[in-house]
Amino acid sequence: MNQPSGLLDATLALQTKVFCIISDHRVFRSRSPAIFTTVLGRTGLKGVYVPFMVDDCNIGKALESLRVLNIAGANITAPFKEKVLPYLDVLSEGANIIGAVNTIVCKGGQLKGYNTNAIGIMDALNEVNFNIAGKKALVIGTGGSARAVVFILNWLRAESIVVAGRDNHKTCRLAGHFSCTPRSLKDLADFPIDVDLIVNATSISSRDESSELTGIVDGLKSNGCQLVFDLNYGHRENIWQSLAEKSGIRFMDGLSALAYQARRTFLLWTGQEVPQAEFLKALEA
Repeated sequence: MNQPSGLLDATLALQTKVFCIISDHRVFRSRSPAIFTTVLGRTGLKGVYVPFMVDDCNIGKALESLRVLNIAGANITAPFKEKVLPYLDVLSEGANIIGAVNTIVCKGGQLKGYNTNAIGIMDALNEVNFNIAGKKALVIGTGGSARAVVFILNWLRAESIVVAGRDNHKTCRLAGHFSCTPRSLKDLADFPIDVDLIVNATSISSRDESSELTGIVDGLKSNGCQLVFDLNYGHRENIWQSLAEKSGIRFMDGLSALAYQARRTFLLWTGQEVPQAEFLKALEA
């Protein structure tokens, strides 16, 4: 016998809400569980946040499980930001334009996808007083993170954006979607590029992750660059930071962007506005 909807709603209101992050083996390197667990504790909300490692072939089943298990919300990170789209019921306007999702709100059996990456990147750039309007950018990568970066840089009125990737088809598809200039990743070390901002939107930041990309970054020459922004974090030996230091350029990793996007995600999940300082404190805990 089915429960009346009112009784079900009351039951859900009393239960401890479960939030999660879905990725591959990299899920256990994420700082998101620590951030959200800390903030949940400080706000007094009944909730837990857990990491789920999912095989590529099971992403559809994982999304269906969000409904079955009444998960309240999920973060989606590499490599699934684009792959989850067919399994969602609704997309926010921003997520639809970007073509990638990093946040899912689960309510009444419906899954709605959002992209808080883009706004988090904007907030992080604002934090260091970097105004991209009228400036040139190089974005390295072609996945969901790269799509969020290109979207927000366009929205912030960058003069021009070059997108560089290993896969020519993906690079041209992303560049065409946002009216940017495609560039082969392997050509970057051979030709100086005139940009004000370099953003690493790949998952690679250290030498042991890719000797190929390390060689390209080591040979990268940029004229007039003011900031190198690596969306990753937690790498002791960071090839992007080395590039910045070698060239006398400011460097920023992805921790502040993570905190900013987490705040916006938390609002979508809970309806609660929590001061940004709480998310930054959680990163330091």
